[in-house]
Amino acid sequence: MKTVAVIDYGASNLRSVVKALEFVAAGKHQISVATTAEHIQTADRIVFPGQGAIRQCMESLRQRDLVEPLLESIQTKPFLGLCLGLQSLLEFSEEDGGTKGLGVIPGKVAKFAEGKLDARGNRYKIPHMGWNSVDQLRPHPLWKGIPSGERFYFVHSYYVQPDNTAVAAATTSYISEFICAIDRDYLFAVQFHPEKSQRAGLQLLTNFLDW
Repeated sequence: MKTVAVIDYGASNLRSVVKALEFVAAGKHQISVATTAEHIQTADRIVFPGQGAIRQCMESLRQRDLVEPLLESIQTKPFLGLCLGLQSLLEFSEEDGGTKGLGVIPGKVAKFAEGKLDARGNRYKIPHMGWNSVDQLRPHPLWKGIPSGERFYFVHSYYVQPDNTAVAAATTSYISEFICAIDRDYLFAVQFHPEKSQRAGLQLLTNFLDW
């Protein structure tokens, strides 16, 4: 049986991600919470959930000695990053006064601009919270059965700005168009929350287990 390790660094949505994966795995994959380097190294697939602040995330990964095994696994096995699990892949984030990320993807994480108005003259709210359409930029196995423009659930105040936009797998518009999914080799990461996105989110998680 293939094993899927969900990284535990204190994210508040850890259990909901685990439950969603267990549901779509239907007993064909073993879903476990990874708290040690060994858990990550021995797993067949890695899921990096995300909800919270990036500084606390990075400090927790370092304290648990998970950074190096995580970086090694990203190069060799299927990896899925969710929300903060996407943002942490970049080199630097503006959050918390500036925080160094894992540096897997060159670029930074920026905050949405304050005070912007929509077409009706209403001020955009930050964080970006709720359902929004995701426009796919190219085919990928994780998009199987999910049409471009499908709506997913977002909760975030920051968004990724990779130096090389060739890694972009999808975009979303809020205040302006931003990259909401990236892919490279064994890595796929999204800004939205599949575990909160009903049918489309469960389809994406199913696709990841089949990838």
